[in-house]
Amino acid sequence: MKIVFTIQHPAHVHFFKHPVKRLSNDHRVTVFVREKDVAVDLLDEYEIPYEVLAGPTNSVTELALTQLRYESRLIRKARRIEPDVMAAIAEPGVAHAARLVGSTGLIFTDTEHATVQNRLAFPFCDVIYTPTCYRNEIGSKQVRYPGYHELAYLHPDRFEPNPDVLAAVGVSEDDPLVVLRLVSWDAAHDVGKSGFDRTESVVSRLEREGAQVVISSESPLPASLERRRIDIPPHRIHDLLYYSDLFIGESPTMATESAVLGTPAIYASSIELGYVTELSERYGLIFEYTGPDRQERSVEKATEILNSTSETTWSRRRERLLSDKIDTSEYVIQEVLRHG
Repeated sequence: MKIVFTIQHPAHVHFFKHPVKRLSNDHRVTVFVREKDVAVDLLDEYEIPYEVLAGPTNSVTELALTQLRYESRLIRKARRIEPDVMAAIAEPGVAHAARLVGSTGLIFTDTEHATVQNRLAFPFCDVIYTPTCYRNEIGSKQVRYPGYHELAYLHPDRFEPNPDVLAAVGVSEDDPLVVLRLVSWDAAHDVGKSGFDRTESVVSRLEREGAQVVISSESPLPASLERRRIDIPPHRIHDLLYYSDLFIGESPTMATESAVLGTPAIYASSIELGYVTELSERYGLIFEYTGPDRQERSVEKATEILNSTSETTWSRRRERLLSDKIDTSEYVIQEVLRHG
């Protein structure tokens, strides 16, 4: 069987890395990439062969033009390969290419507010896979499964944390560790959205509680915070999240990664997502603040967690989550094989 996977974001590398490696044992698997952040670095780290079809972008306008170039190249490549299955995360190019070359197009998505991408992709693909907590009803193509994208690579059957990461970032095991994540808000589905607006105030408050704060940021930081920027290979961030006492930030993906690893997460953003809400309301592993007072409420909750909860609280909640959810990578593998 001939299979094509496409990558347009670092998270897509994590999501597909196990299916790519497993399916490559018995099938012809091709990976195409549009460069974004550290996606190519991760593919290199995981020793996954790939071909770059388009470079990075710096604006929404440039993104649209780059996507057109990327899609035209993808269609040409697909015509030569004639794949049986093409799979991607919320990616219109795969849906269009699969339809044109007679392949089965599989789309995985968990992002309700990616309305432009969804409208361009959904009518042309064959199957749309969403977590059970996805808020929207898409129609007959939608297949719901009891998992999260993040469990494709952070399910305990897939991930073994390495404590050496603490020394790599120069933090002590004796003091509480907080990971703060700031996003750039330049994705097409993030335009007009926002999270924190006074980052220095957030860090100052957390450090007054005795926490060590390290920062992962897609954008430049104020000079006073630059020394707290995390400087580790991108694939080590999940080790750091596992050994942290708390995550706080604007990224729903990293909040969810923390939650499924058993690290309490505070998500501060104007964006609401079904999987974040489920992890908040059903499992108590994410604390979600989306209103205009999200920064103040997030910091208040952070100080409460740092001062009053134990590790057993979060480990019990994680065990409950894992008992309800599946290994998403195994699910992806079986679905690709079923449609091939």
